[in-house]
Amino acid sequence: MNSEIILLALSPLFLIFVCCEFIKFKRYYDIKDSLANTVLALLHQGADAIALLLLMPLFNWLYDYRLFDIEVSVLSIAFAFLLQDFLYYWFHKASHHIHWLWAAHVVHHSSTKMNFTTAFRQSLMYPVAGMWVFWLPMILIGFEPLTVFSVVALNLAYQFFVHTQIVGKLGWFEKVFNTPSHHRVHHAINTGYLDKNFAGVLIIWDKLFGTFVEEDKSKPCKYGIIGQLNSNNPVVITFHQWEHLLKSVYKASGIKAKCRVLFGYPTSSIKYK
Repeated sequence: MNSEIILLALSPLFLIFVCCEFIKFKRYYDIKDSLANTVLALLHQGADAIALLLLMPLFNWLYDYRLFDIEVSVLSIAFAFLLQDFLYYWFHKASHHIHWLWAAHVVHHSSTKMNFTTAFRQSLMYPVAGMWVFWLPMILIGFEPLTVFSVVALNLAYQFFVHTQIVGKLGWFEKVFNTPSHHRVHHAINTGYLDKNFAGVLIIWDKLFGTFVEEDKSKPCKYGIIGQLNSNNPVVITFHQWEHLLKSVYKASGIKAKCRVLFGYPTSSIKYK
Protein backbone atom coordinates (compact mmCIF):
# COMPACT_ATOMS: atom_id res chain seq x y z
CA MET A 1 0.00 0.00 0.00
CA ASN A 2 3.06 2.28 0.06
CA SER A 3 2.31 3.46 -3.48
CA GLU A 4 -1.20 4.61 -2.57
CA ILE A 5 0.11 6.43 0.53
CA ILE A 6 2.78 8.23 -1.52
CA LEU A 7 0.27 9.50 -4.08
CA LEU A 8 -2.20 10.46 -1.35
CA ALA A 9 0.51 12.40 0.48
CA LEU A 10 1.33 14.30 -2.70
CA SER A 11 -2.31 15.12 -3.44
CA PRO A 12 -2.22 18.59 -1.80
CA LEU A 13 0.75 19.52 -3.99
CA PHE A 14 -1.07 18.33 -7.10
CA LEU A 15 -4.14 20.34 -6.09
CA ILE A 16 -2.07 23.52 -5.64
CA PHE A 17 -0.64 23.15 -9.15
CA VAL A 18 -4.10 22.54 -10.61
CA CYS A 19 -5.55 25.60 -8.89
CA CYS A 20 -2.69 27.88 -9.97
CA GLU A 21 -2.91 26.68 -13.56
CA PHE A 22 -6.69 27.03 -13.64
CA ILE A 23 -6.68 30.56 -12.19
CA LYS A 24 -4.16 31.87 -14.70
CA PHE A 25 -4.88 29.69 -17.74
CA LYS A 26 -8.63 28.94 -17.74
CA ARG A 27 -8.59 28.54 -21.54
CA TYR A 28 -6.90 25.18 -21.16
CA TYR A 29 -9.71 23.87 -18.95
CA ASP A 30 -13.23 22.58 -19.29
CA ILE A 31 -14.94 22.09 -15.92
CA LYS A 32 -16.88 18.98 -16.96
CA ASP A 33 -13.73 17.43 -18.39
CA SER A 34 -11.75 18.14 -15.21
CA LEU A 35 -14.53 16.78 -12.98
CA ALA A 36 -14.57 13.59 -15.07
CA ASN A 37 -10.79 13.37 -14.65
CA THR A 38 -11.16 13.65 -10.88
CA VAL A 39 -13.80 10.90 -10.70
CA LEU A 40 -11.65 8.66 -12.91
CA ALA A 41 -8.66 9.27 -10.63
CA LEU A 42 -10.62 8.19 -7.56
CA LEU A 43 -11.90 5.06 -9.31
CA HIS A 44 -8.38 4.27 -10.51
CA GLN A 45 -6.87 4.64 -7.04
CA GLY A 46 -9.57 2.44 -5.54
CA ALA A 47 -9.06 -0.27 -8.15
CA ASP A 48 -5.29 -0.13 -7.66
CA ALA A 49 -5.61 -0.47 -3.89
CA ILE A 50 -7.89 -3.51 -4.24
CA ALA A 51 -5.59 -5.06 -6.86
CA LEU A 52 -2.54 -4.66 -4.62
CA LEU A 53 -4.34 -6.36 -1.75
CA LEU A 54 -5.44 -9.26 -3.95
CA LEU A 55 -2.15 -9.65 -5.79
CA MET A 56 0.29 -9.13 -2.93
CA PRO A 57 0.33 -12.88 -2.06
CA LEU A 58 1.48 -13.54 -5.66
CA PHE A 59 4.14 -10.85 -5.46
CA ASN A 60 5.42 -12.19 -2.14
CA TRP A 61 5.47 -15.73 -3.54
CA LEU A 62 7.53 -14.60 -6.54
CA TYR A 63 9.86 -12.72 -4.21
CA ASP A 64 10.64 -16.04 -2.49
CA TYR A 65 12.20 -17.14 -5.79
CA ARG A 66 14.26 -13.96 -6.29
CA LEU A 67 17.64 -14.21 -7.94
CA PHE A 68 19.42 -11.83 -5.56
CA ASP A 69 19.02 -10.36 -2.09
CA ILE A 70 19.02 -6.61 -2.72
CA GLU A 71 19.40 -4.48 0.37
CA VAL A 72 17.77 -1.08 0.46
CA SER A 73 20.36 1.65 -0.12
CA VAL A 74 20.68 4.86 -2.10
CA LEU A 75 22.38 2.93 -4.90
CA SER A 76 19.80 0.11 -5.01
CA ILE A 77 16.88 2.58 -4.99
CA ALA A 78 18.52 4.52 -7.82
CA PHE A 79 18.89 1.29 -9.80
CA ALA A 80 15.28 0.33 -9.02
CA PHE A 81 14.11 3.72 -10.28
CA LEU A 82 16.13 3.36 -13.50
CA LEU A 83 14.94 -0.22 -14.12
CA GLN A 84 11.30 0.62 -13.41
CA ASP A 85 11.46 3.58 -15.77
CA PHE A 86 12.89 1.31 -18.48
CA LEU A 87 10.08 -1.21 -17.92
CA TYR A 88 7.53 1.62 -17.88
CA TYR A 89 8.70 2.67 -21.34
CA TRP A 90 7.90 -0.82 -22.70
CA PHE A 91 4.58 -0.98 -20.86
CA HIS A 92 3.64 2.41 -22.28
CA LYS A 93 4.69 1.51 -25.81
CA ALA A 94 2.83 -1.81 -25.59
CA SER A 95 -0.26 0.06 -24.38
CA HIS A 96 -0.33 1.94 -27.69
CA HIS A 97 0.30 -1.10 -29.88
CA ILE A 98 -1.66 -3.92 -28.21
CA HIS A 99 -5.44 -3.57 -28.28
CA TRP A 100 -5.97 -5.35 -24.94
CA LEU A 101 -3.72 -2.85 -23.14
CA TRP A 102 -5.00 0.12 -25.15
CA ALA A 103 -8.54 -0.61 -23.94
CA ALA A 104 -7.39 0.58 -20.51
CA HIS A 105 -4.85 3.21 -21.59
CA VAL A 106 -7.21 4.94 -24.04
CA VAL A 107 -8.92 6.52 -21.03
CA HIS A 108 -5.86 8.66 -20.37
CA HIS A 109 -5.75 9.91 -23.97
CA SER A 110 -9.47 10.47 -24.49
CA SER A 111 -9.55 14.10 -23.34
CA THR A 112 -9.14 16.84 -25.93
CA LYS A 113 -7.68 19.05 -23.19
CA MET A 114 -4.14 19.14 -21.83
CA ASN A 115 -3.76 20.42 -18.31
CA PHE A 116 -2.64 19.11 -14.92
CA THR A 117 -5.99 17.34 -14.35
CA THR A 118 -5.36 15.27 -17.49
CA ALA A 119 -2.78 13.38 -15.41
CA PHE A 120 -5.67 12.23 -13.17
CA ARG A 121 -7.53 10.70 -16.12
CA GLN A 122 -6.69 7.04 -15.55
CA SER A 123 -8.52 3.75 -15.94
CA LEU A 124 -9.75 1.53 -13.15
CA MET A 125 -9.18 -1.36 -15.60
CA TYR A 126 -5.37 -1.23 -15.50
CA PRO A 127 -5.17 -4.15 -13.04
CA VAL A 128 -7.41 -6.22 -15.36
CA ALA A 129 -5.34 -5.29 -18.42
CA GLY A 130 -2.23 -6.42 -16.53
CA MET A 131 -0.10 -3.32 -16.00
CA TRP A 132 1.36 -5.01 -12.91
CA VAL A 133 2.87 -7.81 -15.05
CA PHE A 134 5.52 -5.38 -16.28
CA TRP A 135 6.88 -4.91 -12.73
CA LEU A 136 7.32 -8.65 -12.02
CA PRO A 137 10.91 -8.78 -13.37
CA MET A 138 11.93 -6.36 -10.62
CA ILE A 139 10.53 -8.65 -7.95
CA LEU A 140 12.19 -11.70 -9.48
CA ILE A 141 15.52 -9.89 -9.61
CA GLY A 142 15.29 -9.22 -5.89
CA PHE A 143 13.50 -5.96 -5.13
CA GLU A 144 10.90 -6.22 -2.40
CA PRO A 145 7.33 -5.75 -3.72
CA LEU A 146 6.70 -2.69 -1.55
CA THR A 147 9.90 -1.10 -2.85
CA VAL A 148 8.83 -1.80 -6.43
CA PHE A 149 5.40 -0.22 -6.07
CA SER A 150 6.79 2.74 -4.16
CA VAL A 151 9.12 3.42 -7.09
CA VAL A 152 6.17 3.01 -9.50
CA ALA A 153 4.25 5.63 -7.49
CA LEU A 154 7.16 8.09 -7.62
CA ASN A 155 7.42 7.61 -11.39
CA LEU A 156 3.71 8.34 -11.80
CA ALA A 157 3.96 11.33 -9.46
CA TYR A 158 6.67 12.85 -11.67
CA GLN A 159 4.45 12.40 -14.70
CA PHE A 160 1.77 14.64 -13.19
CA PHE A 161 4.02 17.64 -13.84
CA VAL A 162 4.45 16.98 -17.58
CA HIS A 163 0.71 17.34 -18.28
CA THR A 164 0.58 21.04 -19.02
CA GLN A 165 0.72 23.58 -21.84
CA ILE A 166 2.09 26.44 -19.74
CA VAL A 167 5.71 25.22 -19.64
CA GLY A 168 7.90 25.67 -22.71
CA LYS A 169 11.28 24.17 -23.50
CA LEU A 170 13.56 23.49 -20.54
CA GLY A 171 17.02 23.63 -22.10
CA TRP A 172 19.45 20.81 -21.27
CA PHE A 173 16.75 19.10 -19.16
CA GLU A 174 14.97 18.18 -22.41
CA LYS A 175 17.89 15.99 -23.49
CA VAL A 176 17.59 13.55 -20.59
CA PHE A 177 14.17 13.88 -18.96
CA ASN A 178 10.56 13.69 -20.05
CA THR A 179 9.17 17.23 -20.10
CA PRO A 180 5.85 18.97 -20.81
CA SER A 181 7.05 19.63 -24.36
CA HIS A 182 7.87 15.95 -24.96
CA HIS A 183 4.62 14.80 -23.37
CA ARG A 184 2.46 17.19 -25.35
CA VAL A 185 3.73 15.37 -28.43
CA HIS A 186 2.79 12.05 -26.84
CA HIS A 187 -0.81 13.16 -26.30
CA ALA A 188 -1.15 14.61 -29.79
CA ILE A 189 -2.85 12.85 -32.71
CA ASN A 190 -1.17 14.93 -35.40
CA THR A 191 0.57 13.06 -38.21
CA GLY A 192 4.14 12.48 -37.08
CA TYR A 193 3.28 12.84 -33.39
CA LEU A 194 1.06 9.78 -32.96
CA ASP A 195 2.57 6.95 -30.87
CA LYS A 196 5.73 8.83 -29.91
CA ASN A 197 7.53 9.83 -26.69
CA PHE A 198 6.56 6.97 -24.36
CA ALA A 199 8.88 8.12 -21.57
CA GLY A 200 7.94 8.07 -17.93
CA VAL A 201 10.76 10.08 -16.37
CA LEU A 202 13.70 9.64 -18.74
CA ILE A 203 13.34 10.53 -22.43
CA ILE A 204 16.55 8.60 -23.20
CA TRP A 205 14.58 5.40 -23.85
CA ASP A 206 12.67 7.04 -26.71
CA LYS A 207 15.92 8.33 -28.16
CA LEU A 208 17.55 4.90 -27.88
CA PHE A 209 14.65 2.99 -29.43
CA GLY A 210 13.61 5.43 -32.15
CA THR A 211 10.29 6.69 -30.77
CA PHE A 212 11.36 10.26 -29.98
CA VAL A 213 9.90 13.28 -31.77
CA GLU A 214 10.59 16.91 -30.92
CA GLU A 215 7.66 19.28 -30.46
CA ASP A 216 7.34 21.58 -33.46
CA LYS A 217 5.76 24.92 -32.57
CA SER A 218 4.71 25.34 -36.20
CA LYS A 219 2.57 22.21 -35.79
CA PRO A 220 0.36 22.79 -32.70
CA CYS A 221 -0.69 19.63 -30.88
CA LYS A 222 -4.22 18.37 -31.38
CA TYR A 223 -5.20 16.33 -28.33
CA GLY A 224 -7.48 13.34 -27.91
CA ILE A 225 -7.88 10.00 -29.68
CA ILE A 226 -8.57 8.96 -33.25
CA GLY A 227 -12.30 9.47 -33.71
CA GLN A 228 -12.73 11.51 -30.49
CA LEU A 229 -15.05 10.27 -27.75
CA ASN A 230 -16.91 13.52 -26.97
CA SER A 231 -18.19 12.33 -23.59
CA ASN A 232 -17.55 13.35 -19.98
CA ASN A 233 -19.33 10.32 -18.55
CA PRO A 234 -16.72 8.35 -16.52
CA VAL A 235 -18.48 5.04 -17.29
CA VAL A 236 -18.47 5.71 -21.05
CA ILE A 237 -14.85 6.91 -20.90
CA THR A 238 -13.78 3.78 -19.00
CA PHE A 239 -15.61 1.09 -20.94
CA HIS A 240 -16.22 2.30 -24.52
CA GLN A 241 -13.04 0.67 -25.86
CA TRP A 242 -13.62 -2.56 -23.93
CA GLU A 243 -17.07 -2.81 -25.48
CA HIS A 244 -15.58 -2.26 -28.93
CA LEU A 245 -12.83 -4.81 -28.26
CA LEU A 246 -15.19 -7.53 -27.06
CA LYS A 247 -17.58 -6.97 -29.98
CA SER A 248 -14.67 -7.10 -32.42
CA VAL A 249 -13.40 -10.35 -30.89
CA TYR A 250 -16.88 -11.86 -31.08
CA LYS A 251 -17.24 -10.91 -34.75
CA ALA A 252 -13.78 -12.18 -35.71
CA SER A 253 -13.84 -15.63 -37.31
CA GLY A 254 -11.44 -18.21 -35.87
CA ILE A 255 -8.93 -18.26 -33.02
CA LYS A 256 -6.15 -16.56 -34.99
CA ALA A 257 -8.42 -13.71 -36.04
CA LYS A 258 -9.66 -13.24 -32.48
CA CYS A 259 -6.07 -13.16 -31.20
CA ARG A 260 -5.18 -10.55 -33.82
CA VAL A 261 -8.01 -8.37 -32.53
CA LEU A 262 -6.96 -8.83 -28.90
CA PHE A 263 -3.23 -8.39 -29.33
CA GLY A 264 -2.91 -6.49 -32.60
CA TYR A 265 -2.77 -2.75 -33.15
CA PRO A 266 -5.86 -1.00 -31.70
CA THR A 267 -8.78 0.10 -33.82
CA SER A 268 -11.01 3.03 -32.98
CA SER A 269 -14.33 2.43 -31.23
CA ILE A 270 -15.67 5.59 -32.87
CA LYS A 271 -15.98 6.41 -36.52
CA TYR A 272 -14.30 9.52 -37.88
CA LYS A 273 -16.54 12.57 -37.89
